[in-house]
Amino acid sequence: MQKFYITTSIAYVNAPPHIGFALESIQADVAARYHRAKGEKVFFLTGTDEHGSKVARSAEKAGLTPREFTDKISEKFEALKEALNLSWDDFIRTTDKERHWPNVEMIWKKFIDAGDIYKKTYEGLYCVGHEAFVTEKDLVDGKCADHQTKPEVIKEENYFFKLSKYADVVAKKIESGEIEVIPETRKNEILSFIKQGVTDISFSRPSKTLSWGIPVPGDDSQTIYVWADALTNYLSPKEFWPADVHMIGKDILRFHALYWPAMLISAGIELPKKIFVHGFITSNGQKMSKTIGNVVDPFALVEKYGTDAVRYFLLREIPAYGDGDFTVQKFEERYNGDLANGLGNFTARVLTLGSQLGEIEADGNIREWLRKEVSEEIEKTRGLVAKKIEEFKFHEALADIWALIGFGDRLVNEEKPWAIKDEKEKKKILVNLIVLLDNISAMIAPFLPEASEKITKSIVWKNEKTLAIKKGEVLFPRLQ
Repeated sequence: MQKFYITTSIAYVNAPPHIGFALESIQADVAARYHRAKGEKVFFLTGTDEHGSKVARSAEKAGLTPREFTDKISEKFEALKEALNLSWDDFIRTTDKERHWPNVEMIWKKFIDAGDIYKKTYEGLYCVGHEAFVTEKDLVDGKCADHQTKPEVIKEENYFFKLSKYADVVAKKIESGEIEVIPETRKNEILSFIKQGVTDISFSRPSKTLSWGIPVPGDDSQTIYVWADALTNYLSPKEFWPADVHMIGKDILRFHALYWPAMLISAGIELPKKIFVHGFITSNGQKMSKTIGNVVDPFALVEKYGTDAVRYFLLREIPAYGDGDFTVQKFEERYNGDLANGLGNFTARVLTLGSQLGEIEADGNIREWLRKEVSEEIEKTRGLVAKKIEEFKFHEALADIWALIGFGDRLVNEEKPWAIKDEKEKKKILVNLIVLLDNISAMIAPFLPEASEKITKSIVWKNEKTLAIKKGEVLFPRLQ
């Protein structure tokens, strides 16, 4: 059986989840569900990144110990599973001393064995938001472009990793496609970054400065730095490594497409196959950020509009390879236009007409009533949707499914089954509409699992001759 291992980035727990992480989780969930439906052995990993000075500061501000604080926030990220109907197989926490710490210590020792760790005094600009040292060229008007904060000047003795030793090797692997960075713009971005020249990177902080983390093996005076710690979470399900897909946001491209492959090459571990980089969700054009404080709570959205509605908006409105904007107005327009008037209305029309007949029976195989143009439209859409999911173009896949819903609506309007007097002719057109809906239900299953399940329960294929239809509930009641 073919395996498929997909990861999200692990969410940083300095604040509760916002819809930026919800987007990534839902995108990964679509891919996982799609590959499961293909009969593959899927492992979907997510989790939380819980060490670092930003977490320690947030805990102090909240009047909690780092452990109390991370337990509380991590629980909220785990709760996204139910709220967003996610199908992840495991949730890793970097504070897990039994499952995560041994991998970090193992990979650190491999760096040592490869001669890739050394100690030196370093002075530089440190962005707490990124948990990373930055350079002047990363700043805009003296501030971090992503977090709108001025970096701190820090001078300290740290362990360094020989990133410069591996930069060209990593670039060649990206250029050759051994590590596939998607989309092309992000591939070009990381290759351009490497070509500008790469220096070695700090992989530890003094424990007097950063006590909340994993101690350097053999040197308790130093704490392993966040990226050397966090990225190693992906090795947790050893039997599934290498990852088929790392799904990440564009702000952590450098860490996943340069640091992580370099670490793996140094440690003699296989490389991930693909890195899919999604854009940001903006709010009225401004990047959503916990640091800036303009975030949207996914739990509140789900409570008001329902899980599938939230999944649909994020997958449909946010372009897979770029940024997309969130406003309540856009959300409600998508809900009423695409869900209530689109999928919901088509489903209700077909199931209402079908349930009036109760059972539909044919002399032979009922599927022989399927028209050529209906069957061709279904096959064409199924092929397009599969291709788009494989390319992570989720918004385009949904657009293709909604085009098929539009085709179904036009068929209802043209044929007017309610006005057909001949019983057999009425049954024939209804079978075409029901098969169409049944296939739409299967296609939306990775995207809108609840709606798909409700539709499927209303269509009962008793045998090749007999079909029973139940009316079912309203999928997406219109918003007033």
